[in-house]
Amino acid sequence: MKSLRFMLPVVLMSLSTMIFAQMDVQKSDAPKSDAQKSFDQLKTLAGSWEGHVTTVPPAPDIEGQLVQVSFRVTSRGNAIVHEMKGAGTPDDPTKYDHPLTMLYLDSDRLLLTHYCDAGNRPRMVATPSPDGKKVEFEFLDLAGGTEYGHMHHAVFTAIDANHHTEDWTYMMPGDKPMHAHMDLQRAK
Repeated sequence: MKSLRFMLPVVLMSLSTMIFAQMDVQKSDAPKSDAQKSFDQLKTLAGSWEGHVTTVPPAPDIEGQLVQVSFRVTSRGNAIVHEMKGAGTPDDPTKYDHPLTMLYLDSDRLLLTHYCDAGNRPRMVATPSPDGKKVEFEFLDLAGGTEYGHMHHAVFTAIDANHHTEDWTYMMPGDKPMHAHMDLQRAK
């Protein structure tokens, strides 16, 4: 009986590995949608980045600040974790801004969910550019309140393997947009 209890988890793990491997083969045989191509492009940004922020209208507390951004591919390649924070700030998201964004495919759509420091979770849907270098996300819906504003739009533009830009539009209370542009270089 003990050997059966030991063997059952081993057999189940082996079966799940075979199923995932078979799914990977099936995925690679199918033609890629524009959403999948954009998702694959965003995966190439995996790593650490840093650069300066410019804002319109100018926001003195963040204008010109150095930011650190990281991209991490996770969940067997099915999700990308994007994190940003001010360079030199302690890694304490309870006291400092430290938003997290998840990028993932949902059928034939590429979605982004932004876990905002404002306490809400806007979702955005991607529109890829014809050249594949730019992925633009438009507001879809929001969970949580907008008392402190919400993230409304995002654009990721790949310049080359070590350089990309990010443009984020935040809707302040009263629906006043604030645009932040980050020119990011791969950190060494």
